[in-house]
Amino acid sequence: MKPELKNALFLLPVVVLAVILQSCGSSKAENEKPTKETAAAAPALEAFTLQKGELSSSIQIPGELVAFQRVDLYAKVSSFVKKLYVDVGSEVSTGQLLVTMEAPEVNSQLSGAESRLKSQEAVYLSSKATYDRLLETSKTPGTVSQNDLDIAFAKQKSDLAQLEAAKASYNEVGANRNYLEIRAPFSGVISRRNVSAGAYVGPAGKGSDLPIFTLQEQKKLRLVVSVPEAYIGYLGNKSEVDFTAKSLPNQKFKAKITRLSGVLDERLRAQSIEMDVENKDKKLLPGMVAEVSIPLTSADAAAFVVPSSAVLNSTQGVYIIKVANNKADWVPVKTGRRVDNRTEIFGDLALNDVIVKTASEEVRDSSVLKNVKVIAEK
Repeated sequence: MKPELKNALFLLPVVVLAVILQSCGSSKAENEKPTKETAAAAPALEAFTLQKGELSSSIQIPGELVAFQRVDLYAKVSSFVKKLYVDVGSEVSTGQLLVTMEAPEVNSQLSGAESRLKSQEAVYLSSKATYDRLLETSKTPGTVSQNDLDIAFAKQKSDLAQLEAAKASYNEVGANRNYLEIRAPFSGVISRRNVSAGAYVGPAGKGSDLPIFTLQEQKKLRLVVSVPEAYIGYLGNKSEVDFTAKSLPNQKFKAKITRLSGVLDERLRAQSIEMDVENKDKKLLPGMVAEVSIPLTSADAAAFVVPSSAVLNSTQGVYIIKVANNKADWVPVKTGRRVDNRTEIFGDLALNDVIVKTASEEVRDSSVLKNVKVIAEK
């Protein structure tokens, strides 16, 4: 056999063995390499410590501007309108005379009551004088019997009572006569006039269906808003609100919540709130519709505020994932308002609990969490 062939046959097993070993080494390296890369690329599970917070927002609700005071003025006695001193748009002050009426029968009644008063006054003075004389005479023993003195005293008391009744009747007729003049009960503007001079008005008159005047206060208004039931818990007395009017879209006005009705409207399921609006420049008018921005500030001390991503909405309910003893704990919660990717939650939680920032069903309940990174929650 030739030496070259011998050498070739000798080296063949060595070459085959080297190829096999190299192939096994490459496969092992390829199997180990992805494992290291996977371990290095596994991200940490971000979490944060639970803190209480205040969630502030606002809602836009239409409201109505109404007069702070409004009254319809009617005639109390049957009469004819004699003279109107004001008209629609007139500004009046407290006590100003608005209208006078005439009723001749009232003057006759007043004259009759005055006559009866004077007559009864004379009767009383006479009986009083009689009693005084008898009383003085009775000081002499045997001149006046006690019975006559008692009768005179009783007559004096009776006449006094009749005099008081006559005075009351006279004052009543006089008061009715004063009703022939109607004066402004407060300062404001006349918004409506329904009668003219010569009209028959009064409780039994045709004109009694409508008021003579409607008077409204204009320098101070009420802003009335109905707030839905879902937002009532966030309302606070004295909270300041902003509003605009359609006729003045470029101007913002401010007011403070001063009165809450304390009950819900049975039809709207909303609470009526009122705000006082100063309107000395009279830019705003009663009856205007306003767009009101009402601030809603959480007043619940038990509320926690978390990123909305930490709330897990699953088919079983709403949860957050708490990290306890390196394990995931699904805690059921109830949610409140959501503002700017932040949500109020209520549940069996405590301050400084560690919560997973991005909740996912992939993080199973009671599963072991090895790589958790607690970050500062912004």
